[in-house]
Amino acid sequence: MRVGRVLICALAATMALAACGGGDGEASDQSAPVRTVAHAHGSTEVPDNPQRVVVLEPVHLDTSIALGVIPVGAAVLSEATGVPAYLGDRAESVALAGTVAAPNLEKIAALNPDLIIGTETRHKDLYDQLAALAPTVYMASQADPWQDNVRFVANALGKGSEAQTLLDDYTARCEEVATKHGTEGKTAQLIRPRDDTLTLYGPTSFAGSTLECAGLTIPPRDWQNSISVDVSPELAAEAKGDLVLVTSAKPEDPTSVPAVVTDRALFPNMHVVDMSYWITGVGPLGGMTVLDDLDDILAAGAVN
Repeated sequence: MRVGRVLICALAATMALAACGGGDGEASDQSAPVRTVAHAHGSTEVPDNPQRVVVLEPVHLDTSIALGVIPVGAAVLSEATGVPAYLGDRAESVALAGTVAAPNLEKIAALNPDLIIGTETRHKDLYDQLAALAPTVYMASQADPWQDNVRFVANALGKGSEAQTLLDDYTARCEEVATKHGTEGKTAQLIRPRDDTLTLYGPTSFAGSTLECAGLTIPPRDWQNSISVDVSPELAAEAKGDLVLVTSAKPEDPTSVPAVVTDRALFPNMHVVDMSYWITGVGPLGGMTVLDDLDDILAAGAVN
């Protein structure tokens, strides 16, 4: 019996050490090569070639997949919706790990990650708990320029040199769309209808920056140092542009957007677009999908 108790205690101690091995930025496999990554919450040693990555932000998921690193788990904006549809088969093996606003720590732990990527502005209070599960790095804010966040994610994954190739391909596609459709001098505005509000996206937002990358111009206004501003439906006319794009979770359903933004007298060049990539598809793959959609819209004569 004494031997049995000794063995049980030894096993418990070994498991405790293993559980702590990935804590506070240390790699769980001490023999694996590691790198030090500076991030918004400090600096952390991460695996050179992480194999079981959990991501907590749309741009993390998109960028990881674009780089050929399929996360084992991801926090999503809505568990009912799951991973954005535009990612298709590339993301079918990704397990849901709670929401972006509230990552599920139990689900993350069960995935046995060797790297977790989060965001300081959203997940600051969870850092110690996440770092106890695996090396954890944080980008500063989801509101930062998305291309900078792509570079951060690529660096965390040990693929920093590949990020610029993805971004260069995106820029080349922008130029192709701009040249093909003669977008210079034309304006465009993206609108996201909410309950009793219209959210207008500015030039520093993901979709806004993509519209401008493709040669269109977001109408000037006070963006209040933000990626977007909210206006009441009564002020919908402020959202006018040569091209008006209205997001919907069900773009094939004309009743999915409020009547105020489908008024052809007010918005003669209005098109409903898929929110899953125009809003939540932040990253190189989402950017390319938005540009493909924009190409089709412009080809149909949306802006003359």
